[in-house]
Amino acid sequence: MIHPEYQKIDRRYERLIRRPNVPAPYGNGVLTRWRHPVLTARHIPPFWTYDVRLESNPYLMERLGVNAVFNAGALKLGGRYILCARVEGGDRKSFFAIAESRRPTEGFRFWDRPVILPDTEPGETNVYDMRLTRHQDGWIYGVFCSESKDRNDPDLSAAVAAAGIVRTKDLKTWERLPNLITARSPQQRNVVLFPRFVNGRYAFLTRPMDSFLETGSGGGIGFGACENITRAVIDEELIVSARRYHTVTEGKNGAGAVPIRTPRGWIHIAHGVRNTAAGLRYVLYAFATDLNEPWRVVAEPGGYLLAPSGGERAGDVGNVLFTNGAVDDADGNVYIYYASSDTRLHVASTTIDRLTDYVFSTPPDALRSADCVKQRALLIGQNLAVLGKGGVLHD
Repeated sequence: MIHPEYQKIDRRYERLIRRPNVPAPYGNGVLTRWRHPVLTARHIPPFWTYDVRLESNPYLMERLGVNAVFNAGALKLGGRYILCARVEGGDRKSFFAIAESRRPTEGFRFWDRPVILPDTEPGETNVYDMRLTRHQDGWIYGVFCSESKDRNDPDLSAAVAAAGIVRTKDLKTWERLPNLITARSPQQRNVVLFPRFVNGRYAFLTRPMDSFLETGSGGGIGFGACENITRAVIDEELIVSARRYHTVTEGKNGAGAVPIRTPRGWIHIAHGVRNTAAGLRYVLYAFATDLNEPWRVVAEPGGYLLAPSGGERAGDVGNVLFTNGAVDDADGNVYIYYASSDTRLHVASTTIDRLTDYVFSTPPDALRSADCVKQRALLIGQNLAVLGKGGVLHD
């Protein structure tokens, strides 16, 4: 028998799913934030967390709680917007689940069952942050972080990060391939597969790491390629977007959404990290690489594209924005799905034209205060001339 109070919970859930979303006020001309998150822990179907049977759950308690829903891969398939979200249980273990909607900014509903990946890695403890790539070879690939305990380190929190690879045709049946091997990097995280072959090879963005948390000698976002994705081995990684002192990438950086192909180059939306007195701060930034030589940067605007704002700053890991999914729609619109503070998933919208103009027309980071203020003074002077003002302070 269904618990009589369960219907109240289900009605509350349905109201949330059907809630309309609206653009948030204000913006920077590049992106439009949307007011409500598109996925949260409250978007999880109640029958995933409650035992609905009166006889076994007389007090209608959650038996398997969900802590957070965030960091989703994204694509459009069959006219629907698809998110492959990271769902973190109350037990700290993550798994993947597919949510879909006919609208890119609202109405996302999880499929009845989460993703069940083939369990081929016996040492694997946790999986998360899948990027979905619809590749020209006809497969949809998922590349994600595969985390295992570091058996060579007695520290209980010591772990090893690798890039797991799966592929599918329908997002329901998944084939697990061997983890990516990078010959010159002990660990990998934030690995992204390009949607097209590069010189006849499968091309990846990588993030060389010395340890689970520290990039160490890893210089930034790398590029590598392999002949056979069913036994993916990258012999050499070229640094594409380098870490730089006193910039948004000083601490570390990593690839985000699958690269977006435009006539002027591949546009990349990545995350950059710097340390502060309050801890690490994650922001999103953008850059572009050559279409034929995607390891060669052709444009990199200074500063961030998107940073934590308002309530986005609060959560399990505060002051963090992260993306691993975007949809480049056929009508020229782009939807960037980004998480805040490892807790919830949002969407920001733009267009290919706006994003291209931002990446290729925004000045690069001048790297020194003296040069940055000259850069800004030049812009101010140009604007004052157009506005017909002499630059005199007003009373």
